[in-house]
Amino acid sequence: MKVEVRRDVCVGAGQCVLTAPGLFDQGEDDGLVVLLKEPGAADAGAVREVGILCPSGAVRIVED
Repeated sequence: MKVEVRRDVCVGAGQCVLTAPGLFDQGEDDGLVVLLKEPGAADAGAVREVGILCPSGAVRIVED
């Protein structure tokens, strides 16, 4: 699984941070999504949920 983060599409809703705070954050200056680390196998469920919850589609999951 790979995570694609598109900051140019992000609206700063923060659903990614609320759902998976160990993987995502928001930039201090602009509030846009920041991927902190690539997810491991244990993170798969949370990452898929983030992909569903992101209102702008800024977080996209690409399955291997």
